[in-house]
Amino acid sequence: MASIAGASISITSFSSSLKLTTQTSSIGISSLRSVSLPISGRSFPSLRLRKGASRFRVSCAAKPETLDKVCEIVRNQLALAPDAVVNGESKFVALGADSLDTVEIVMGLEEEFGISVEEETAQSIVSVQDAADLIEKLLEKK
Repeated sequence: MASIAGASISITSFSSSLKLTTQTSSIGISSLRSVSLPISGRSFPSLRLRKGASRFRVSCAAKPETLDKVCEIVRNQLALAPDAVVNGESKFVALGADSLDTVEIVMGLEEEFGISVEEETAQSIVSVQDAADLIEKLLEKK
């Protein structure tokens, strides 16, 4: 684990490369997998390198209550057992969802949150976290 004071960036779990530039210097770091940015004393995992990716993806984690609702909707739509693990990292396919199940999940999310998800956007939703993040983004636009 490495930290950069002043820029307030914590780096954990090494497996790729990154060059960070602060106001005063440039720092090269190899084998980077994720970066955490503290905001107001709370740390949020905001940057992550996907396996096989050559660039970072910046994402805003959804509120815990949004993620919980999405998990509940996914569990109900797929009729999963109460002890089945459903969390942000859960992929719809790994939970046994086919394309029709995914459409039904998106429809359930639209109804629950009062949003409308465009078809091409819906096709990019792969995990519970993807759905929760999209919901937050759409609710922000409302």
